[in-house]
Amino acid sequence: MKQIVCLIIWFLSIVAFSQEKATFSFINTPVKDVLFSLEKNYNIRFSYADDVLNDQLFSLPKNQYSLKEILAKIEEETHLNFKKLNTRYFVVSKRQSTLKDTQQLSEIVVANYLTKGIYKNKKGFYKIDAQKTQILPGLLQADILESLQQLPGVVSPNETTTGLVVRGGTSDQNRILWDGINIYHNGHLFGMISPFNPAISQIITFHNKGTNPEFGERISSVIDIKTTTNIAKKLNASINLNGLSASAFVEVPLVTDRLSLQLSARRSFTDIYQSPTFNKLAHKVFQETNIETDNNSVNDFYFTDYNVKLNYQLNAKNRILASAILIDNQLDYSIKNKETEINSKDILTSKNEGYAIEWQSHWTSKIKQNTSANFSKYKLNYNFIQENASAVISNFDKRNVIYDTNLNTNFTLNTTEKDKLTLGYQYSFKDVGYAFLNTTNISLILDYDDRIMSTQAFYANYSLKNKRFFNVDVGFRLNHYLTLDQLKFEPRFVVYKNIYKGLKLQVTGEIKNQVLSQIDETVLSNLSLENRLWKLADGETFPIINSAQISAGLLYQKKGWSFDVDHYYKNSNGITALSLGFLNPDGKTFRIGKQKITGVDFYVKKNFKPFTTWVSYSYTDVKSRFKAFNSDAYFAANTNISHAVSTSLSYKVNSIEMALGWRWRTGKPYTKAIIDDGKIHFEGINTERLPNYHRLDFSSTYNFKFSKKNRLKGKLGWSIRNVYNQQNHLSKEYSGFNTISDPIKVRDMYSLGFTPNLFFGVYW
Repeated sequence: MKQIVCLIIWFLSIVAFSQEKATFSFINTPVKDVLFSLEKNYNIRFSYADDVLNDQLFSLPKNQYSLKEILAKIEEETHLNFKKLNTRYFVVSKRQSTLKDTQQLSEIVVANYLTKGIYKNKKGFYKIDAQKTQILPGLLQADILESLQQLPGVVSPNETTTGLVVRGGTSDQNRILWDGINIYHNGHLFGMISPFNPAISQIITFHNKGTNPEFGERISSVIDIKTTTNIAKKLNASINLNGLSASAFVEVPLVTDRLSLQLSARRSFTDIYQSPTFNKLAHKVFQETNIETDNNSVNDFYFTDYNVKLNYQLNAKNRILASAILIDNQLDYSIKNKETEINSKDILTSKNEGYAIEWQSHWTSKIKQNTSANFSKYKLNYNFIQENASAVISNFDKRNVIYDTNLNTNFTLNTTEKDKLTLGYQYSFKDVGYAFLNTTNISLILDYDDRIMSTQAFYANYSLKNKRFFNVDVGFRLNHYLTLDQLKFEPRFVVYKNIYKGLKLQVTGEIKNQVLSQIDETVLSNLSLENRLWKLADGETFPIINSAQISAGLLYQKKGWSFDVDHYYKNSNGITALSLGFLNPDGKTFRIGKQKITGVDFYVKKNFKPFTTWVSYSYTDVKSRFKAFNSDAYFAANTNISHAVSTSLSYKVNSIEMALGWRWRTGKPYTKAIIDDGKIHFEGINTERLPNYHRLDFSSTYNFKFSKKNRLKGKLGWSIRNVYNQQNHLSKEYSGFNTISDPIKVRDMYSLGFTPNLFFGVYW
C-alpha cells in the first residue's frame, strides 16, 4: 500500500510539474537549444536523430508557458512531432507531409504541377519555388518568365519573356512584382530571357484568376516574386556561367540569428565574346532592323542585373526587410556607308531600378501587420543619329520614363484556425511620360505626353475553411483614382470544394481595373525594338480599362495522376487602339473598344518513376470591337491564339535529369494588305492567320560533388531550343506612313532557330 501511495504521489507530481508554468523567451533560437532548455527545466529527455531538427529556428515572446504549451507551439511553427513515451521521455520526429518548405501544404491542390517545385493552390494560384524546381524543356535554370510559358493558358506569340499572353490578355496587362517593386522592363536581350537571376532563393506566386484583393493595377495576371525572408545561418554562394552571361550569388549571416545579407549580380559578356547562343538570339532579335554585321559596323550590346536583400530580425515579433534591384540593357551600334560616307548610330538604353522596405509585425498570436514602401524608376531612351564628316543629317529621340511610388499596410486577424480576415490600405503615385523628338536643326516635338496619377485603395479579404461544405475566399478592392476623381469597386471570390476522393471543384470570379498600359509605336523607330511605350489613362480619350472574369473547373490528383480543367469567360471595356500609327495622316486618335474572351485550359500528368510526362491544352477565342472601326463588328484580336498544346517527357535518376518538350499552336492573326503605288489597302481586320507554330526543345543537367570532404558542389548542363530548326513565322506588320511620301514597309518576323546553350555552376 505504501508503494502504491508513493507511486500515485510521484505520478501526480510529474503531471503537476508538466503543467506548471515557467517564464521562457526565444528569439530565432535553434530548436536543439530550445529542447535542451526544456530538458533542464522539466527534468525530461528528448530522443531524435541529428538530421530531424535540421537547423530549424524557433521564436517565442517572453511569457509564462507550460511544457505542453511550448511543445504545441514548436509543432505549429516547425515540421516536428513530439510523441510521449512516458512521463519523462519524448521522441521527436519529422511530420510526414509538411511544408514550411512548400508554403502551407494543406493549401496545395496539385503538387509538382509540371515538375517538382511547382504547385497549384486551393485559391486558384500557382507557386513556383525557384530553388527546388527541376528541369523543364529548353531551360537550364529556373528562368521565371520562361517557366510560366509551360503552364496552360500562357503563351508568348513572339517567343519573348516580355510578350506573355495570359488567357488572351495582352502582355501589358500582366503585373510583375519583385519584393513588392513594380517591374516595367521585364526582359534582357530585348525579351529573350527574364531579368531575374535564377540563382536567388525566391518564391513566385502566379495569379491568373481569383486574384487576392491586395493586388490591383492590371486586369490579366499578377506575377509576384518574393526573395527569401529567412535569416541565413551559414554562408551560401554560387557562381554560374552560360552561353550569354556570368553570375554570382552570396548569402551571408552578419549577426547570428539577427541579420543576414543576400547579394547577386549578373552580366552578359556579349560585348566581349559572341557565343553561338548569342548569335542565334541576336539573329532573331535584330531581324528586320537596320543592324547588320560587317567590317564597317560596331555593335556593343550588354545587359546587367543586380539584387540586394537585407533581412533583420528585430525581435521575436518584428522583422524588417530591405531590397533593391537594378535591370540594365545597353546597345550602341554604328555603321558607316562606304559610298555616301554617312555614319549611322543607334543608341538604346532601357533600365529599371527599384527599392523597397517592409516591416512585418506579429502583435499577438492572432494579429499581424505588414507595412511596406517601394519605389520604381523605368527609363527607355532611343537615339538615332545620321551624320557625315561635317554635320548631323538627322537626329531622332524616343523616350519613355516612369516614376512609381507605393505605400501599403494591412492587418491579418486569425480569429480561429478555420477563418482569417485581412484589411488593407494602399497609396500609389505614378508619373509617366513619353516623347518623340526630332532635333536635327531645331527641336521638334513629334508626339508627347506626361501625366501623373494618385490612387488610394482599400481592400479586404475573408477566408473560411469548412471541410463539410466549402472553402471560401471572398473580398473586395475599392480604388479611388484621385487625379481622375473616379471610384472603382472590384469584388473577388474563390470557392473550393472537395467533391469525392481526390476530385475538387474550384470556382472563381473577379473584377479589375487598369490605368497604365502600353501603346504600339510602329512608325518612327529606325531600330524597331522596344516599340511599346507606357501611357497613363486620362479618363476620356484613353480611359480606365475594366475587366470581369469568371471561371469554373475540376482538379484531381491521385495515384500518380494529376488532372486540371478550367473554363473561363472574360469581358473587358475601355481598351484602346491606334488607327495606323502616331502620325497617320488620317488621324492619330485612340479608338476605344471592348473585348470578350472565352477559353478552356486543360492539363494532365502522370508519374511513373523515373519518368514523368504531362500534356497541356488551351483553347482561346479573343474578339475585339472598336467604335467606328470595321463597321462596329467584332474581329479576331492579335492575341487570339486559338489552340495551343505543350507536352513534355522528363527523366530523373540520381544526379541526372533530362527533359524533352514539344509545343504546337495555331498561327497569329494578321491583316492582309495590298500596297499599290505607295498606298496601302487593307482587306478586313485580322482575317488571315500565319502558319501553325511548332518547336521541340531539350535539356539535360548533371549534379555532382567535387569532394566528400567539403560542401563544394557543381552542376553541368546543356540545352537545345528548336531541335529540328523549324522556321516559324511569328508576325507580319506594316510600318511607315509618317508622312504622305514615306514608303510602307512590310516586316515579317521569324522564330528562333536551332539554338544550343551550355551551363556550368559551382555552389557552396
